[in-house]
Amino acid sequence: MDLSQPSQANVEYMIEGIKTKLKMASAAAMQASAFSVEYYEDIRDIYEVAMGSDKLSISQVEALVSELGRLRK
Repeated sequence: MDLSQPSQANVEYMIEGIKTKLKMASAAAMQASAFSVEYYEDIRDIYEVAMGSDKLSISQVEALVSELGRLRK
């Protein structure tokens, strides 16, 4: 998937990937549609951090989830 262009489809793709990577118990509560293209670069940064690590510590997961929460509509 080409993530170089901001689009709602790319936002949704990245959010779904982050949810899977973080194995979020509350993933159902975090709907991809709740995120706007307006925050594309921030979401992409979170996506790259999440996908770039084989293992994330609990504190890293909490920080990423906190940032995602901040970016929700």
